[in-house]
Amino acid sequence: MGYKLKTHRGAKKRFKITGGGKVKRGHAFMRHILTKKSRGTKRKLAKSAIMDSADVAKVKAMLPYG
Repeated sequence: MGYKLKTHRGAKKRFKITGGGKVKRGHAFMRHILTKKSRGTKRKLAKSAIMDSADVAKVKAMLPYG
């Protein structure tokens, strides 16, 4: 019987794997100091984004059953 791989708990909270195998992530700069940011910037940062292909392999290694 083989062993099970552990999921990286920090990565599990931050990333989601889409149906097509892409990695979804949130934007930074939305936690505090929001008064000086424009409405458009805040609206853009609130939406999720697709992770760059250069970093996908690292994230998928941390989420083996995703």
